[in-house]
Amino acid sequence: MNPYNTPAPEPSRPWWKTTPAMLGLLALVALLSAFSLGLGFLVMIAAMVAVWVLSPWHWFTRIGATFGALLLLTVGAGLSGQLDDSRTGPVDAKAADKVPANGTTISASPSASVPAKAADYTGRPLNEAEKDVRSAGYTAINHDAADEDRVIILRSGWTVCFQESDASAKTIDFAAVRTSEPCPAKDGGPLLWPKMPDVVGATYDKAVEDLKQAGVDLDRVTLDDVYLDIDTPTAAEAAKDADNWRVCFQSPDKGIKVDSATTVTLDLGQWTDADLVQHCPSKKDTTYKIPANDPAYDSDDGNDTTDRDSGAPHRDSSASSGGSTGGGTSVGTVHPGSFCSPAGAAGASQAGTPMICGPASDGRNRWHRA
Repeated sequence: MNPYNTPAPEPSRPWWKTTPAMLGLLALVALLSAFSLGLGFLVMIAAMVAVWVLSPWHWFTRIGATFGALLLLTVGAGLSGQLDDSRTGPVDAKAADKVPANGTTISASPSASVPAKAADYTGRPLNEAEKDVRSAGYTAINHDAADEDRVIILRSGWTVCFQESDASAKTIDFAAVRTSEPCPAKDGGPLLWPKMPDVVGATYDKAVEDLKQAGVDLDRVTLDDVYLDIDTPTAAEAAKDADNWRVCFQSPDKGIKVDSATTVTLDLGQWTDADLVQHCPSKKDTTYKIPANDPAYDSDDGNDTTDRDSGAPHRDSSASSGGSTGGGTSVGTVHPGSFCSPAGAAGASQAGTPMICGPASDGRNRWHRA
């Protein structure tokens, strides 16, 4: 062998730059982090510097070593319980381990280990209640407060009825119902839907008061009229003249449960002390409040006739109040646009506007402005 052709041996690398030294440093990260998270973190920084500056590894090996060091730090700290927020503090542990000279054990004060009482969230939207308890460090769970065992999906549409908290586990279990529903008497019981009161014969304001007292939501109440020639009032119009509007019919009947699918209907009749007819008809939508508004009304049939539905008397042209205007019959207060008879009859609207009975666009006699 030619000594001149023999390659020179590579210079030896210091031990702290060798692969075993790098691996040992990474193992030290996991070992020290199991005892102290802070010390393990400092060793991990040192290991990263050594890996990228001193190690003979390729760049992809160095990247793998970096992630490996982070993983070792996390595993070591987790195994030692240093990442557990629910661990007992050192002060409580010391207090529990104190032993007096006589040998009896002194336990920690009960009041020191009892967590703070959870706030009362009943009556609040479920989504807001759960958000607040999570901010306070509690875990929120929920279930249907009624006996229907429904799954709660849209929490903003549910309201808290009951709550049960576990202070040791830091959990709060909310029992809720849909916002439009009443709470049951107890968790898991039937919903306490209100029952319809008897308001037939009552004035509108008294009927509204009775409905409120029974717990019926007024947003579920719809109004209708009982006369063919009177328009249905709005709630504001009925409230304005509440003493003149009276409930003739109601739906549902007295004692019927008013749940979320029930629509409450009040059929109203209107009259004052000056009206000739001051009682409800026998059936809805069969009677004209002003008999002369009936297309079948004939003022020439005789002196006095009787309304066939309400039983109230009405008079012919010779007995009508107010005399005659322009050769026609005056019938008092009328409703613009309603049917009328006979042609040429005169009257006035509730606002005092002169009205006359005559052919309309549909060919039938209706009240219109004189």
